Amino acid sequence: MKKAYRLKSNDEFQLVFKQGKSFANRQLVLYYLPKKDQSHFRFGLSVSKKVGNAVVRNRIKRYLRQALLEMNDKIVHSYDYVIIARMPTKDIDFHQMKKSLTHVLFKSHLLK
Repeated sequence: MKKAYRLKSNDEFQLVFKQGKSFANRQLVLYYLPKKDQSHFRFGLSVSKKVGNAVVRNRIKRYLRQALLEMNDKIVHSYDYVIIARMPTKDIDFHQMKKSLTHVLFKSHLLK
């Protein structure tokens, strides 16, 4: 994903946490905040050290980035998203991760 599609600063994350809405399932927590002046969505990923070591955390982030890349045209634009991985994500594969992300986005009415 291009850097324009990522949330980078702590202030951007905190804004989504404080002013946005959230939805969660067993594996993921999704925070989202509408941004009217954006033509595309931006996302931030958060995986705690409690989930696993660096190898596990990086794999989870890589799976989430790839799932977002594949679902790029299905996701509602002009939103900022923050995705937090929970403990069960360390034991699932890419297809289960994509299914979980799709579920969270669908339940939040953020899929086209």
